Amino acid sequence: MRYRIIILLILVVFSCNSRNQEKNNVKAQQIDIVDAPILNLEEANRLAQLPINCINVEYPNKLNQTLGGDEDLQSPKDLHPAFYGCFDWHSAVHGHWSLVSLLKQFPDLENAEDIKQQLLTNISKENIEQEIKYFNGKLNKSWERTYGWAWLLKLAEELHNWQDPTAKELESNLQPLTDLIVNKYLEFLPKLNYPIRVGEHTNTAFGLTFAYDYAITLNHEKLKNIIESRAKDFYLSDVNCPISWEPSGFDFLSPCLEEAAIMKRILPKAEFIIWIDKFLPQLKSKDFQIETGKVSDRTDGKLVHLDGVNFSRAWSLNKIAEDLREYKHLKNVANQHINYSLPSIVGDSYEGGHWLGSFAIYALNSTTND
Repeated sequence: MRYRIIILLILVVFSCNSRNQEKNNVKAQQIDIVDAPILNLEEANRLAQLPINCINVEYPNKLNQTLGGDEDLQSPKDLHPAFYGCFDWHSAVHGHWSLVSLLKQFPDLENAEDIKQQLLTNISKENIEQEIKYFNGKLNKSWERTYGWAWLLKLAEELHNWQDPTAKELESNLQPLTDLIVNKYLEFLPKLNYPIRVGEHTNTAFGLTFAYDYAITLNHEKLKNIIESRAKDFYLSDVNCPISWEPSGFDFLSPCLEEAAIMKRILPKAEFIIWIDKFLPQLKSKDFQIETGKVSDRTDGKLVHLDGVNFSRAWSLNKIAEDLREYKHLKNVANQHINYSLPSIVGDSYEGGHWLGSFAIYALNSTTND
């Protein structure tokens, strides 16, 4: 009798294991492998229309301005002669970055010479002097901190890497503002006691990431060192980031993944693998999936942010997977996110069109990383 009971228990265990294996197989089969999106000349020309159609469009405009008196009531172009278009200052900055990035990658971009001339007109020495004057206003110390600052340094980095005579002139014209923004980072970061973890402009991890890329490219040791130090202060002890809570209603950045992306940059590979396994342990599973952010109304300036979070997730996931074989499956998740939002951003409303092209281009650029 005892032997029969033992045999019966063995059969039950075997049966349960078989059913679990079947469930795992079904689950694996449900993961769709999607084609990687490609930024080719055709796509570049399509996406270029977004910044072309907004960098010199003054209205509508959101100045995000603190008024100190009647003298501050000026038009966007008078206040910001370089970056007055695309609804707000930071979108104008990364609209210019978009065109620089596309021209650098695709010299045969349609109307390339006209675009270069427009860049030279906007980013002139005189216009940059006026931009600096605004930043130096007594009420503007924290203006565009740190989202606009980050994109300004990303533009400066892109110009530095573009081997074209136009780029050298633009980089020189922009340099005084670039230096000002670097100094603002150096002044601000030691004062920041706690990271800002929201999914919008003030997200600290995103602000550190673009500044760090600039510091690495330009060999700016002081900026590089303070970012590494503060990122470790903020994030090194973080565990179990609640990515299942994302996205919030109108995030355009992923708080968990942006944090992982800056840590991937600053930590040695072996240390990062240990850190990410504690911070987001679910990423290592080959079955890892996260639903794309769903946009219910692309004419709503806030709800369309969810297209942005899809692109943000993609470039962060691609960065995490870079040079890490055990995380290569994350590239497919990134592709899913790009493919969801990419078809909808051109020809849509201005609420998304004034900024989403830059996010799409940066996400597409991230797919080329190994």
